[in-house]
Amino acid sequence: MSSPAAYTPPAPLQGSARLWGTIALSAATFMNVLDSSIANVSLPAIAGDLGVSPNQGTWVITSFGVANAIALPLTGWLSQRFGQVRLFVTSVLLFVLSSWMCGLAPNMNMLIAARALQGFVAGPMMPLAQTLLLSSYPPAMAGMAMALWAMTTLVAPVMGPLLGGWITDNAHWGWIFFINIPVGVLAGFITWTIFHKRETPTRKLPIDTVGLGLLVVAVTAIQMMLDRGKELDWFHSTEIVTLTVVSVIAFAYFIVWEFTDDHPVVDLKLFKVRNFWTGTVSMSVAYSLFMGNLVLLPLWLQQFMGYTSTQAGMLMAPVGIFAIILSPLVGKNIAKFDPRKLTTFAFIVFAVVLFMRSHFNTSADFGTLMIPTVIQGVALAFFFIPLTTITLGGVPADKIASASGLSSFARVLGGSFGTSIAITIWQDRTTMHHAQLTEMINRGSNASTSALAGLNASGMSTDQALSQINRMIDQQAATLAANDVFYASAVIFMVLIPLVWLARPKRMGAAAAKEAAAGAH
Repeated sequence: MSSPAAYTPPAPLQGSARLWGTIALSAATFMNVLDSSIANVSLPAIAGDLGVSPNQGTWVITSFGVANAIALPLTGWLSQRFGQVRLFVTSVLLFVLSSWMCGLAPNMNMLIAARALQGFVAGPMMPLAQTLLLSSYPPAMAGMAMALWAMTTLVAPVMGPLLGGWITDNAHWGWIFFINIPVGVLAGFITWTIFHKRETPTRKLPIDTVGLGLLVVAVTAIQMMLDRGKELDWFHSTEIVTLTVVSVIAFAYFIVWEFTDDHPVVDLKLFKVRNFWTGTVSMSVAYSLFMGNLVLLPLWLQQFMGYTSTQAGMLMAPVGIFAIILSPLVGKNIAKFDPRKLTTFAFIVFAVVLFMRSHFNTSADFGTLMIPTVIQGVALAFFFIPLTTITLGGVPADKIASASGLSSFARVLGGSFGTSIAITIWQDRTTMHHAQLTEMINRGSNASTSALAGLNASGMSTDQALSQINRMIDQQAATLAANDVFYASAVIFMVLIPLVWLARPKRMGAAAAKEAAAGAH
């Protein structure tokens, strides 16, 4: 094994090798990001086909997110142990294998296990794709390399809902995973062909197995508690109480262990840096709100508004239009502005978007539903890069990689938790609104007797008429509940703004700027 001290970085690639290397790395990144959004509009179809509730269907999203978050802190250790090129290509090929397993899954348990594997092996792909891409270009062209990489990560969320919706409506949902196979195989083959002679040196490093084990137990237990709480009646269930106790104990031991271990899997001492903890907390909470509403909206559209998967995908896709246009401008000019002001603007736009959605009703047309989605793209452009700039500003240069990994871990984990919490609150509020609306259906209500009479006159029996009214109540209750979630999310975004202003942004060096661009996606 070569010594890290003697390692000289290879010269930048030239000509067609650089072109094909960029295409391969971008394709792998595209495939990774696409898979984080492509399943959103397919959840009702997946849940129905596998015989589970739509609430259980969200485990397809959360299992991927939790496993992905757990893998992120391990990327640095794995890349030094096995080499960046080997790790990246192995991750891509395992991603292909797990995608194939997802598409063939005969039941929800197998699908969740395959998605967890997919999320775990996807963890190293994003940071390593960025690292290998930067090594392919001379320093003077690093900005262009990052712009190409950033565009890939922004186009994928636009394509995900569209492609997922079309596939679900026109073929078996498994094809949303099968399409990764040719892309991944080609990306892995081209990357290995071009980069295998540029492998980084390897060395045996200690790994914090105790800390990693405690982290896996704590995160898995709390995610299972959030996912299963609704159907098990929360703390009336022994299983939920047990999961909560296990999570709290494991997390407490994890914190103590990480502060005392010489090689912690997560460097919690970074939270002593004001900019880091304010940025990370703001990013995690904001991303949890964003992801929760991103999953809730297509579920509501398909379950209660009569939208097909394709139509839901068409409504969700425009979120990336302004993000694609504005993100390069924000990234290029970030040094000219106070990132706290840009983040504040993003949070206000998010709040406005969610406030608009909180006034949706069952007669809202496609255009009305799409307007907030288009506007949300503006918030995305001014959200990730400035907030990542705040988070990494002031972190010592030798801690930038650890800080970027830890903030990404917190963000991805926040997204998984936010998805579970949003869907749970939506279902609870739906039940409450349904009960309140049902109370109004009685013999003393002129509206209900008139509606029954009208339905009877159209040829329905009394039972059929009552069933029809109940379906209308279901739709109204779910819509009111979704409005509640949207409104609460808008309020939380506004409450987050003072937290951002606790930070004291500092200018970042070149290394931190590169990490900011990576962490932003």
